[in-house]
Amino acid sequence: MEKEASPLAHAVIGCAIDVHRELGPGLLESAYAHCLAYEFSRRGIPFLREYSLPIRYQDTRVDCGYRVDFLIGDSLLVEVKSVDALSGIHQAQVLTYLKLSGIQHGLLINFNARLVRDGIKSFLLRRAVNQPTWLQPGQEPSP
Repeated sequence: MEKEASPLAHAVIGCAIDVHRELGPGLLESAYAHCLAYEFSRRGIPFLREYSLPIRYQDTRVDCGYRVDFLIGDSLLVEVKSVDALSGIHQAQVLTYLKLSGIQHGLLINFNARLVRDGIKSFLLRRAVNQPTWLQPGQEPSP
């Protein structure tokens, strides 16, 4: 399920490394997320922060309060953590967000690692399960 970094993912990872190099481990997740957003803006990387991700149950849209930390462009989800170690529940969260959104690639970044590169996991779904919720009916996602 892991994947080599795409050019967009590579740019996001570069931002994460720069933020971690400046701040180091031990801060709250929100501090890293703010600084990461600053880096994305500074580098011209298109993103949405705290993107609301509803679920579909039968024919009803249910807003359950799920929020993706970052939606990068329209093809990459990024979840930010600052924990002692990534666990299965963190990975399950990213996989669930990928399935719900229809996006195929996700990054899970733990800034509480000694080296942030050791705290990065990349996930790839083989195919999109659902149409992304931000698309209108009949609209196709960009490649």
